[in-house]
Amino acid sequence: MPHGSVDTSLLRSGSHSPSYFALARSMGADAKDANLVDFCIPCNPYFPTPEMFDKLADSLKDILKYYPSDSTTITKQLCSVLGLHPQTVAMSNGSTELITWIDHLLVKESIAVPIPTFGRWTDQPMETGKRVDMYPLQEADNYALNLDHYVRFIRARGSRVAVLCNVNNPDGNFVPRRDVLRFCDQLLDLDLVVIDESFIDFVDAERYPSVGPDATIRPNVVVLKSLGKNFGLHGIRFGYMIANPSIAGKIGKALPKWNLNSLAEAVVYMIKDYEQDYLESLRLLSRDRMIMFEKLLRVPGLTVFPSQGNFILIKVPPGWHGVEMRDHLISQHGVYVRECGNKLGMTSQYLRLVVRPERDVDRLIDGMASYAREINDPLGPPAQLPSLTAYRSRRPASHSHAAVAAR
Repeated sequence: MPHGSVDTSLLRSGSHSPSYFALARSMGADAKDANLVDFCIPCNPYFPTPEMFDKLADSLKDILKYYPSDSTTITKQLCSVLGLHPQTVAMSNGSTELITWIDHLLVKESIAVPIPTFGRWTDQPMETGKRVDMYPLQEADNYALNLDHYVRFIRARGSRVAVLCNVNNPDGNFVPRRDVLRFCDQLLDLDLVVIDESFIDFVDAERYPSVGPDATIRPNVVVLKSLGKNFGLHGIRFGYMIANPSIAGKIGKALPKWNLNSLAEAVVYMIKDYEQDYLESLRLLSRDRMIMFEKLLRVPGLTVFPSQGNFILIKVPPGWHGVEMRDHLISQHGVYVRECGNKLGMTSQYLRLVVRPERDVDRLIDGMASYAREINDPLGPPAQLPSLTAYRSRRPASHSHAAVAAR
């Protein structure tokens, strides 16, 4: 049944997905009744808590009316929660702002980037005329990054900056902390090594996966974090970087003094009181990821890639078309997914699906079944899926206070 009048042409423009607001505007009055389920934007569905939203709503008049504190004050508060020295942290209006300043100030000639990955790591330096050395990840390896091969590639190309996204977007692969540190130490002669940890809080394969604190004592390592992705607050646009005081200071001085808004300040001052709620949100999301992975595996013909992020990469069967299925899902079922045809190293046969609660996954799979019937695919998903009771009984690795402090 159609879910409002969605302008699917919005899904075909640019290298990034349209915003929720752009879709809602295109639907007009239908938007309120469409009940869109968002499998596109990687958001934490369990955080902030309803209580946090209520507190923010109560303070909304003051938040919108008054100037925020300067970025130094807000950064000191964040560092007091994370256990980091303020001289090693620079906060920004979203992690993409930091990518821009890193490119302008620290990337002089060339940058090595595995693909596929987050598009700004290739687009930003190309926009400023830098040479981008793209290291292709392979489907045969589930898009896992072989660090030794990557180092040899960097040496062969003579790249002066190296990027490693951990967890990588869109494939969800994770490199253990000890291997990331070995990678950094092998490249001490480079101008810069960037470890983008925007999704690392969702990892449950390792208890302390972040190398953030380690970056503070290394001469050329920067670690990026995205609070919007972790906390489910993309609209606030706030992130931060960790590095030694020299690098952090250089970036910090380039950033505007009031680059953070009052809403970001309010959330930063709330974090400490809701730390346990945040950890519980990560546990619930880890559980949902396992359930969703298992359910997708049961769709005939679908290739499902293992993930440690809050999203799962899939490849649709031969005969299915990712763009057509994406448009069918949003227009007929109100399910918004990320088709990856505009990502370097991918095709439209791949979709990245954000981890969501089980009821939403069932709606997604029903939409896939409907699409399969529409194109008369005999391998389409079954109407009923086996019980996952045994799967639900598995307990994901617990997150700890120390893990939050290291994010």
